[in-house]
Amino acid sequence: MNVILFSKREGRARQFDLAHPVTLGIVAALALAILGTAFALGLQLGGGKGHRLALGESTRWTGILAEQKAQIAELRSQLQERVDAMAMRLGEVNAHVIRLDALGKRLTEMADIDNREFDFGRDPPSGGPEEDGGGISAQIPDLSAMLKSLEQRVDLRDSQLAALENVILARELKEQIHPEGRPVTGGFISSYFGERQDPFSGHEAYHKGVDFAGTTGANVMSVAAGVVTWAGERTGYGNLVEINHGDGYVTRYAHNERTLVAVGQTVKRGEPVALMGSTGRSTGPHVHFEVLRNGRQVDPLSFIGR
Repeated sequence: MNVILFSKREGRARQFDLAHPVTLGIVAALALAILGTAFALGLQLGGGKGHRLALGESTRWTGILAEQKAQIAELRSQLQERVDAMAMRLGEVNAHVIRLDALGKRLTEMADIDNREFDFGRDPPSGGPEEDGGGISAQIPDLSAMLKSLEQRVDLRDSQLAALENVILARELKEQIHPEGRPVTGGFISSYFGERQDPFSGHEAYHKGVDFAGTTGANVMSVAAGVVTWAGERTGYGNLVEINHGDGYVTRYAHNERTLVAVGQTVKRGEPVALMGSTGRSTGPHVHFEVLRNGRQVDPLSFIGR
């Protein structure tokens, strides 16, 4: 096969024989060059597309990891909040336990109970055989339930101890306001309660108290806690101190040289309320001691001898 080329500028023709080896070589080289260029372009285009695909996949996984990190941070924050809340509740329970221990110690002292029997400074003894199984570790929901149950038990024990304290305080108050003992530290009983011969008229008379003879100026003391309802002179009694102890009890201390308290004043058992004298209807320094129960005089000896 021959290829004839005509040149317009030169005005002549050129002939190429395609079957000639040189021509075949040139054509083959051009074909190979075209194929190589196409292959190289294909590789370049394919590599760019793969790179874009890899870059997009990496970006997607980066976003997923960032989202998971944010979720983990939020879960950690929620868990820390629960731990903080449980720590606060444990602190409150611990404060209750400390207060209950202090209350228990005070009640033990008030009730005069052997502190070896109720030692609030140590945990109560406990024990038992070891279980065969390893047991199950406590989970957070279990801890919450256990903490709630413990709080309920502490509140119940707090109420019980408070009620016990009120009972003990009421008993102690009743003991404090109950007349008991002598109104003087010295001297002797010079006249008893009941029928006797009146020292002024010599006739039979009813003595409504007990007389304690002593020295002028000696302390006259209250035999129970109470409130002063009279402090001054009264006919027949001279300088009189009258104390209301509640629960229907009233005591009187008469013939005093001078009173040491005022009306409305609160006094304790054993507190001086007057100085012994011989004022009013009296033959000498002494204190006339009366005990009234619901408005009626009763024999003070039943209270003195306790």
